[in-house]
Amino acid sequence: MPHTPSSRVTLASVSIHQGDSQVPIALGPLDGRYRPAVAPLVDYLSEAALNRDRVHVEVEWLIHLTRNSVLPGAGPLTQEQEASLREIVTSFDGSAVSELAEIERVTVHDVKAVEYFIGSRLESIEISRLKPLVHFGCTSEDINNLSYALGVKGAVEDIWLPAASGLVDQVKAMAEESRAVPMLSRTHGQPATPTTLGKELAVVAHRLDRQLQRIRRTEYLGKINGATGTFAAHVASVPGADWQGIARKFVEDLGLTWNPLTTQIESHDWQAELYADVARFNRILHNFCTDVWSYISIGYFAQVPVAGATGSSTMPHKVNPIRFENAEANLEISCSLLDVLASTLVTSRWQRDLTDSSSQRNIGVAFGHSLLAISNVAKGLERLDVAEAVLAADLDTNWEVLGEAIQMVMRAEAIAGTPGMEDPYERLKDLTRGHRVDAARMREFVLGLGLSAEAQERLLALTPATYTGIADSLVDHLR
Repeated sequence: MPHTPSSRVTLASVSIHQGDSQVPIALGPLDGRYRPAVAPLVDYLSEAALNRDRVHVEVEWLIHLTRNSVLPGAGPLTQEQEASLREIVTSFDGSAVSELAEIERVTVHDVKAVEYFIGSRLESIEISRLKPLVHFGCTSEDINNLSYALGVKGAVEDIWLPAASGLVDQVKAMAEESRAVPMLSRTHGQPATPTTLGKELAVVAHRLDRQLQRIRRTEYLGKINGATGTFAAHVASVPGADWQGIARKFVEDLGLTWNPLTTQIESHDWQAELYADVARFNRILHNFCTDVWSYISIGYFAQVPVAGATGSSTMPHKVNPIRFENAEANLEISCSLLDVLASTLVTSRWQRDLTDSSSQRNIGVAFGHSLLAISNVAKGLERLDVAEAVLAADLDTNWEVLGEAIQMVMRAEAIAGTPGMEDPYERLKDLTRGHRVDAARMREFVLGLGLSAEAQERLLALTPATYTGIADSLVDHLR
């Protein structure tokens, strides 16, 4: 039987030093070993950030209602009072997080806890009479949808997009640097028409950049229209107000796009669209990782060793492509979560169910694994050297790839009236299929074809390394 210690420390109760504080031992890797890479997302997509954004939305709603004198008796606040209200948000810290948690233990409702949290501070601002105006006309989803939109928008625009854009710029720079480095293509894993390393990198950069352009155009929607999206409570309490106009201006002032037609929840379609685009970026990047890994394995790239690092616990010669392998795993996890979010969030039973509430708590995890992967790919690329000698040797042992060029020249010659150019494909197939052809054999073959002098000279000057078409100039499309 396996031996189990009869007594041991319960690690769930242990805290470790992290940054400037003691924190519990993490269950997941993003809050454990990978915390430094994903820490910037905490300010946008953590539970604490969500609560801070909830406080922000509630405070701004209160200010919005009073500034516009929507309710009789609740006219504009003084500048000092508005500043004091906003200070509740700007001073939101660890003690505020703990206080909110204590309130929620009583309310057993997170948004209600936020309402009470704000209400308890109104007396010191000398506006305690406005406590009924906190959360006025709102259902929890009015606050939550706006808070999530603000958090996701901030995370994407301030953290994820800059990291992803930086990686794409890195690939673009590599493409420019190696634009003229000839490389043997492989289609179906077999030697094919040569290209350049720079052109192949440019293809990846172009694909990734297209997804970033889509993500930059994301609309972050929001609503604040009550329990079932009808403004019923609003109209019943203040029938003369232009509630649609009030709601629209409020949402747009938050930097979001107003959604006029919803049930109790904002439909989350924009989230599904965004997560599909990010997942597609992830998958293209995953494809890039597997290609780079493969190029490393055949020697096209040499990895620069990190001083003091261990590649293998038993084989000291090894420098493993761990950055790309780590990225593959994290991209797969991120895509799985993003796919679930995209498919789950667009569905809600009738006017409301709570599946979106639990699902959205994993948005930060999905972006965290993507951000971690981006970081690993960037670090992996920094330690790659192009092994041009290996690429050149590979080309020089595959002269048969010129078969395509020869048969196409023969076709052109046949159209121009040069005799003896029949069946070019079949003649090249007999020469090259299943055979290795060297420079001498290819020269002999070309000389025996009976081509025009100009065509013959052109083919005799061609080598696998120079048969790259306009691959070099295609990199210009990245500019």
